[in-house]
Parts: sequence; structure tokens; C-alpha cells
Amino acid sequence: MVVRAADGALRLVTDVLGAGPAAGRERISEAELRDLVAANTVLDPVGRRIIDEVLVAGASLVREVMMPRTEVVFLSAALTIAEAEPLVRAGTHSRYPVVDGTHDDVVGFVHLRDVLWRPGRDPDTTVGELIREVKRLPASKRVLAALTEMRREGHHLAVVVDEYGGTAGIVTCEDLIEELVGEIHDEYAHAPEPTLAGLPAVVDGRLNLADFAERTGVVLPVGPYETVGGFVMAALGRLPRPGDETPVPEPSGTGGGGWLLRVLSLEGRRVARLAVTAARLPEQRRVPGPAGDRTRPAGPS
Repeated sequence: MVVRAADGALRLVTDVLGAGPAAGRERISEAELRDLVAANTVLDPVGRRIIDEVLVAGASLVREVMMPRTEVVFLSAALTIAEAEPLVRAGTHSRYPVVDGTHDDVVGFVHLRDVLWRPGRDPDTTVGELIREVKRLPASKRVLAALTEMRREGHHLAVVVDEYGGTAGIVTCEDLIEELVGEIHDEYAHAPEPTLAGLPAVVDGRLNLADFAERTGVVLPVGPYETVGGFVMAALGRLPRPGDETPVPEPSGTGGGGWLLRVLSLEGRRVARLAVTAARLPEQRRVPGPAGDRTRPAGPS
């Protein structure tokens, strides 16, 4: 039932936003769509909730869900199939962007089938001879609009381009769909680790600020960064190292002790995993006074 509702919700939203059979009609605003959903007597509560969640998630930006370029495996167009084969076998992806020079010069992509299982393949054939057309998306494009565009044009992978025209990362249709309807797990894959809210916690440094707040209850200040790892790097003012600790004070007036972020591991120069714990204040005890009970730090009287 939930799957049917999700499919119907996605069809409804994509139709309205121009990706379905009704793409030729005049588009309506999100507010008008919400009014239509509210007035619809066919949708059940599950369907209404899914549509609302799709609309909220669809407003996210592509740069928030992409794989950053530092984690992408690029193949040089000059590589032969024999040279590219071990790189592809060591990877965990089915599609690889191909560059002719720097990572900002993406000329296409290859599928692992092109490299590993091409009929009658010549090991001296270069990767550049096998490339397929690759789509480009601006990092500022919204997730739902990007997904409908990629589905309409039949693309499974896109290069995400930053405001300067450089390669910011890549994104797949699966990445975009998971942003809308939740993470998709292969039935034959290992069961995912349970995600538990609260502290103490160990988190991925790539978590964006909103997901980090939902996961831990810790709201980080807004700044020139999008992830918790970026916050740590900005707070340190240098590249992080394992063992680095960054305090996060609670908002003024709350009287709390704040939190502590500790770098556990790195992947290259990126923060891979962080431990999040509550910072402890000195133990308080109540003591009598002229104006009644009051608190002071425990210690020698």
C-alpha cells in the first residue's frame, strides 16, 4: 500500500511539475498543489503524507545530495581498457565519469560493462573511445526538478557543475529518488545499521546540517559550509586530524554545557566519522542561603 501510494504521489507531483503525460499543461504552484491535495477525497492519510514529504524533500538542492568530487572515481580518457580494468574492479559503482585533463574537463562516462564485458574488446582500446554522453546539472537545481529532467531524458548519472563552471560532484537518479522517498536497500545487500537519535553518537562527516540536527539534536550555527565535517574544518581553521575536538556551545541563556565533536577518522582530507557527546558542566548541588535555596558548583565548603 505504501509503495502504491509513493508511486502515485511521485506521478502526481512529477505530472504537475512537467515530467509526466500532463507536461504540456500550465504548471501550478506548490501552494496550489497543496490545496488540491487537501481537497482530494480519494487520497488516504498515507498518500497525503507522502506527497507532503516529496514536496519538502524535492525543494532540496542537488548539491546537498550529490557525491562530492573528492569521493568520485574519475577515469582518464587516455587509459586503455587494460589499465582501467583494475580501477573499475576495485570500485563499487557501475558508472564512471571520464575526464580529458583535469576533473573539470568531464567528457562523458563509461559503464563498467564497457570496460569489463565488452564483446571482442581490444585491451588497447582507450576509455575515450567508449564514452557515452553525460548530463550536466547546476548545483543549485532543486532535487525534484533534476529528477524529472533526468527521467525525461533517460539519464542515470549527471555531473554537478558549480557556479564557476567546475565539477562539484556527480549525482545519480537513485540519489535523487532516495532523497524523496528514503534510502533504497538491495534485498541481497547487508542490512543497514540502525540509525538511533540522541547522544552519544557517531556520525558521517558528510551529514548536512539539517540531517545532523535530526540525528543528534545538536543544531550547528549556519556558516560557509554545508556538512558537519565542513563545520569542524571551519571551526579549526585548518585541515582536521584524527583526535581533533571542536566544542559547540548551546545557545546563550539555555544554561546547558553544549556539545563536543571529536574527529575519529578521515578519508583523504575529508572528515569521515565524528563522535558527538554532551559537554559536562561541574556537578551542581543545592545549598541554603538567605534568599532561599540556590545552586553552586560542588566542592569544598
